[in-house]
Amino acid sequence: MTIYNLGSINIDHVYRVPHLPAPGETLSALAYDQGLGGKGANQSVAAARAGAHVIHIGAIGPNSDWVRDDLRRYGVDLAALSVLDMATGHAIINVDPAAENAIVIYPGTNRALTAGMVEAALAVAQPGDTLLIQNETSAQAEAAALAAARGLRVIYSAAPFEIDAVQAILPHVSLLVMNEGEAEQLRTALGALPPLDCIITKGAKGAEWISAGSEPLFVPAFKVDPVDTTGAGDTFIGTLAAALDLGMTREDAMRQASAASALQVTRAGAAQAIPARSEVEIFLASY
Repeated sequence: MTIYNLGSINIDHVYRVPHLPAPGETLSALAYDQGLGGKGANQSVAAARAGAHVIHIGAIGPNSDWVRDDLRRYGVDLAALSVLDMATGHAIINVDPAAENAIVIYPGTNRALTAGMVEAALAVAQPGDTLLIQNETSAQAEAAALAAARGLRVIYSAAPFEIDAVQAILPHVSLLVMNEGEAEQLRTALGALPPLDCIITKGAKGAEWISAGSEPLFVPAFKVDPVDTTGAGDTFIGTLAAALDLGMTREDAMRQASAASALQVTRAGAAQAIPARSEVEIFLASY
């Protein structure tokens, strides 16, 4: 099967700082690095590295050939990638010694995606394929409706959390993925979680899959020494989507995703830190 990902592509500017800056504070960075990021790109890379066929629906600006080359090198199919006459999205990421981060995003080309681009990309999609969506692009609700109508599984990570965007897309979602903070915001806005399959990620505490009519499935996190948590949630979601696409059970898919994100945080960076499936299997074998 195929995973289609309507996803953001960002150039990450990563600054190692002695602590996350307070309001009005100026800090000198301890180190700087540039790399491929964005929730969409990270999830595409994670799914491709986990063994799935991934078509990324997205856009970059001029002078970003290295971004395209990186995605292709990680195994992502770029047949639905557009090059537009505006800046590629980018992120300013501060990372402290405890591996916590603070991120500011400029969306750029990510907000110039259209329903027409999505429709063209999904023209050959088949029932049983998957569509991944996050809250960093335009045309999300239209894409979800198109995919659901074609019989695709729609996996939606509600981040960055915006209640209007979430409510617009929920009628078409098969699996909703949130962290604890996002889940609490959704409960506050709606009074309860929506009646569909939901995964709540809890960082070092693990993750829980909630389904109506069955006991919640909880998978603990693997204990590792984190270096950088940027992209950990995206690694989890992309790996989970690939595992489900490859026919794994919910429990095995959750365990695979948990292991991939555990390995990812032991390395610096976002997309470049995502492990291959073979690495994840070796890691799991040790447990």
